Amino acid sequence: MRKFIQLSLLTLALSPALLVSELANATSLQQSTSPASANVYIISPSDGATVKATFTVTFGLKNMGVSPAGIEKKDTGHHHLLIDKDSLPAFDMPMGNDVKHFGGGQTQTSLTLAKGKHTLQLILGDHQHIPHKPAVVSKKITITVE
Repeated sequence: MRKFIQLSLLTLALSPALLVSELANATSLQQSTSPASANVYIISPSDGATVKATFTVTFGLKNMGVSPAGIEKKDTGHHHLLIDKDSLPAFDMPMGNDVKHFGGGQTQTSLTLAKGKHTLQLILGDHQHIPHKPAVVSKKITITVE
């Protein structure tokens, strides 16, 4: 009887997680498309630059427009910045907390990083924070913070 109660409590505890998982799988989010000619890039700092601990990163975008998260508009998106990441996020789901989001449509930011070498890379996300198809990804740059 005690084992039955423990198993019942465990089943009740796991039910919400299983339900959420099933709903997430059932409600697949669709990727927005991007023009093949779309290009996102870092205007400044330049690749190989040496910067102060606090510096400005300026984003560039060609053949697409910038719009805030939540606004669905063809051929637009908003910037996400990857700092010191070895790999890109998944392209078929919303980007998470491992990237810096600029959902307000910002085209620059002020960063403060520790001394040493760092990498920066941009990826454009659609109104749902999902990378476009094809993904619009910048070249990864390396900077040195003094």
